[in-house]
Amino acid sequence: MATLKQIRKRIRTATNIQQITRAMKLVAAARLRRATERVLEARPYSEKLRGLMGSLASTGDLPPHPLLERREVRRIGVILISSDRGLAGSFNTNLIRKTADFAAAQTIPVRLITMGKKGTVFFTRRGYDVAKSMSIPAAGARLSDAVEITTFAREQFESGEVDAIYICYSKFLSAMRQLPQLVQLLPIEPPEGEAGAGAGLEFEPSPEAILGTLLPRYFQTLVWQAMLESTASQFGAQMTAMTSATDNAGKMISSLTLKANRERQAAITKEILEVVGGAEALKA
Repeated sequence: MATLKQIRKRIRTATNIQQITRAMKLVAAARLRRATERVLEARPYSEKLRGLMGSLASTGDLPPHPLLERREVRRIGVILISSDRGLAGSFNTNLIRKTADFAAAQTIPVRLITMGKKGTVFFTRRGYDVAKSMSIPAAGARLSDAVEITTFAREQFESGEVDAIYICYSKFLSAMRQLPQLVQLLPIEPPEGEAGAGAGLEFEPSPEAILGTLLPRYFQTLVWQAMLESTASQFGAQMTAMTSATDNAGKMISSLTLKANRERQAAITKEILEVVGGAEALKA
């Protein structure tokens, strides 16, 4: 049975942990607020660009472009967006599991492009083909990271190293709920537009020139949006996990304090009984 000294030591330890988790919760909450704003600001642009692609697709067959090229799939590339640090509940576990399950279900090789040390370490140690890995700053992904990843992914696709590219990320729904997603990026599937939405469109200078500018920007936007969603999801999961840890530490402190008080009262009662017993012995 633990002594009073040991119980008090455990209370001090739990108190220190509670202070750390509370501080991490506040940091995650502040970062989540900024990340949420970035997600909400980027979504209209992404949706507008998707609508423009739908309008172009509704005009008929699009001119040939390397990012639209369909060929026999002999190797698949997957961009995995995890995080550099843990303490975010099941955020990384869910993303890694979804990617691993997808790779296990394929009958052809899978090449990974990983963002975040958690995903990189997991798949590297298990012998997966990791073509490129990047870390993510503590404040979240940057646009320059999206440019670097999309440039590398395009080179892999256009050179024939991979014949299809998917991305695995966590879609941000709320601080309490994040949904792992795995979607195909390349070859680009133009969104379905409303019938006749592109009727009467005139291309200036030419459809080829427009697609040459629009498709790379569209691809980069999809990757950047996924990064923003994952960043917000990570901070939401971290805030939730640290809130739970802080609450659990508080419950442990209350339980240990009650136990310490009982031990102290038992020790006082024992001392009183010893004094009374000694006094009775002297009278006898």
